[in-house]
Amino acid sequence: MTWPGRIAMSADAHGTFPLAILAKAPIPGRVKTRLMPALGAQGACRLHERLLRHALDVALAATMPERITLWTALDHAHPLFRELADRHGIRLRAQPEGDLGERMYQALQAMDTPGLLIGSDCPALTPALLRRCQAALTDADAVFLPVEDGGYALVGLRRADRRLFAAIDWGTNRVMAQTRDRADSLGWRLACPARLWDVDRPEDLDRLAGHADLIMMPGGRYR
Repeated sequence: MTWPGRIAMSADAHGTFPLAILAKAPIPGRVKTRLMPALGAQGACRLHERLLRHALDVALAATMPERITLWTALDHAHPLFRELADRHGIRLRAQPEGDLGERMYQALQAMDTPGLLIGSDCPALTPALLRRCQAALTDADAVFLPVEDGGYALVGLRRADRRLFAAIDWGTNRVMAQTRDRADSLGWRLACPARLWDVDRPEDLDRLAGHADLIMMPGGRYR
């Protein structure tokens, strides 16, 4: 599935760093639930799938497919996951049990070298920004891309440490602030190359509609 503005990148521009994507299966009523009042369960699910495909396109333009792992949730055998793995040559792994912090820690801990982790909610991510974040790990202990609602769209670590993700109020506007405090307590140097926005709430849809070059539903609508 493609749409106008699909990302392209020459092979020699690819990196070789590991990149994890936390990915929920597109199941109506189980994804993008905060958007359901505006889009309905089916519309929110279709948008989730488009965002996930876009996130993978960005990742594929930044690093080699064999270095990308889609960490699956809700339905690990969903046809979408198999389609993406077969088409692009990426790896699939099931997200472990635990809260978001534990799942992020496990995905980062599984990397053989320092790498990055993203979700699928941030259409403003670009391949160049991913490579910039990876380069930041040369000097920083951790790299983050904060988002306007108080969370973050990306985390990269030189070494995985479960303490960074412990006792964080996930899903609130305190996530990034608490994470900064935790990093300070560990004596870590942080890099935050950019501040972005993500798509979680109905008010985010107006901004998304203004970025049709990033992602667009058929006919320019989300329903």
